Amino acid sequence: MKLSQNFSLLEMIESPTARRLNYTEQFEPPLHVITNLTCLIESVLQPMRTALSKPITVTSGYRCERLNKRVRGAKNSQHVGGEAADIRIHGLTTDEIVDFAIRFNIPFDQIIEEFGSWVHISFSQVSNRREALRATKNSSGRTVYTKY
Repeated sequence: MKLSQNFSLLEMIESPTARRLNYTEQFEPPLHVITNLTCLIESVLQPMRTALSKPITVTSGYRCERLNKRVRGAKNSQHVGGEAADIRIHGLTTDEIVDFAIRFNIPFDQIIEEFGSWVHISFSQVSNRREALRATKNSSGRTVYTKY
């Protein structure tokens, strides 16, 4: 099912880990999750895709509770509600993606540059904090978040 010109429901729920572990609920998201994914796409991802004229690769979108626990996602992860996606854009660094979203006033709730590898971006229908962070590992291996 297409959720916008360039994004489908399948790419927002796809997970090799969930397939391998047979987490069938991952591939049958509740209606409120589909609604939230559609809002994320319409408000954030599709406007970015259109403005940049570059495909956006979603490496993680919706996560069912079991999948989120398995991948050690945050207990309050917006992925579980369908409000977040981890993305990459070919030809852009993670810093360039974050800078673009800030500069072009993309209405995100959170954007997190994560370890120089991907960008987490979320959108809430209720209220968006426009919180920009950078995730790094400290010397003991713990994730540390700093303001971007």
